[in-house]
Amino acid sequence: MRHTERHRTHRIGWLRAAVLGANDGIVSTASLIVGVAAAESSQSNILVAGIAGLVAGAMSMAAGEYVSVSSQADTEGADLERERMELATDPAYEHAELAAIYVERGLDPELADQVATQLTAKDALGTHARDELGISDTLSARPVQAALASAATFAVGAALPLALVVLVPTSALVWTVTASSLFFLALLGSLAAHAGGSSMLRAAVRVTFWGALAMALTAGVGAMFGATV
Repeated sequence: MRHTERHRTHRIGWLRAAVLGANDGIVSTASLIVGVAAAESSQSNILVAGIAGLVAGAMSMAAGEYVSVSSQADTEGADLERERMELATDPAYEHAELAAIYVERGLDPELADQVATQLTAKDALGTHARDELGISDTLSARPVQAALASAATFAVGAALPLALVVLVPTSALVWTVTASSLFFLALLGSLAAHAGGSSMLRAAVRVTFWGALAMALTAGVGAMFGATV
């Protein structure tokens, strides 16, 4: 009988960046809108602040993701180059090192030596990258993918609370944006957990809690400064 397993590890790279972008887009833009609205600003001022936050945030997310993931890619590349040199200059030591890894994982020494020999013959660098360094094609750093996913999802997340500025009267904006954004965050957490195969409830509670905290603090700052102006 054929048995097909459905793993989701291959989604980690873009899913992490997408969830981070969307979550930050909702939280930061909603918090900005709530804070400015709490300071009793006009609708036009709130809208300008929200749009500026969307553009600046999306670009910041793209740049931040690209720089951070590029640093990871550079480190992986340096490690692979070092491993390539070690394989060329001291293959016996590298073979013994690989066999020792398999012994630690539960193989007896003779079988570990055979496995190391056969895998090295097929793809020495790939084998050491995967089993010694923990680098694989599935989990390797992809800076452009992370930057685009994060920026795009930030813009989508930010657009949700921003649309309410146009649709809702300014007097009701604080509570409407807060409630709607918490709903969006719970939905985001649930969808991300579903895509990753983890607990939807735990993810929804986690993102909703931190989003509520961010908006509450920003609203407090906005109300405080609005009262003193």
